Amino acid sequence: MKKTILTTAIISALLISCNETKNESKNTEEATEVIEKDHTKEMAAESHDAMSNAWVEEIKLDDGNKWEANTETTDGVDKMLNLVKSSKTESVEEYHSLASDLNETKNFVVKKCTMEGASHDNLHVFLHPLIEKINALGKVSTTEEGVKIKESIRENLKNYYTYFQ
Repeated sequence: MKKTILTTAIISALLISCNETKNESKNTEEATEVIEKDHTKEMAAESHDAMSNAWVEEIKLDDGNKWEANTETTDGVDKMLNLVKSSKTESVEEYHSLASDLNETKNFVVKKCTMEGASHDNLHVFLHPLIEKINALGKVSTTEEGVKIKESIRENLKNYYTYFQ
């Protein structure tokens, strides 16, 4: 949604600048820069929020019990957790490689999901921040970033077993 708004704003700004004088064009460029800076701040805030594992406050149990998950989902989470635990990550490239492997397994989980209803809804509460973290891991530019995101992914994956069986 935010990308759509940003894209619309930029296109509108470009169209307006084509029909206006240089002064007005300069104002439009400044407005576009402000929008882009705000969007960058929002993306950074979302990334920080995703790393916090705050999703555990939103997810629910099944009347105090763990949700039944399909075998492929649990196997995929097991595989991702093993990847996180066993992957050598001493360079930015190795973090990117781990992100690629995690993404492949996550895609398998999503593709093979047969869960429905409340269990499925709660699985999405679990998966959404995990997907954001995997994407962020694939974009790290320092090993320090990689360490933090990898640990957040590990915590996310370990928490799966609190809510699903």
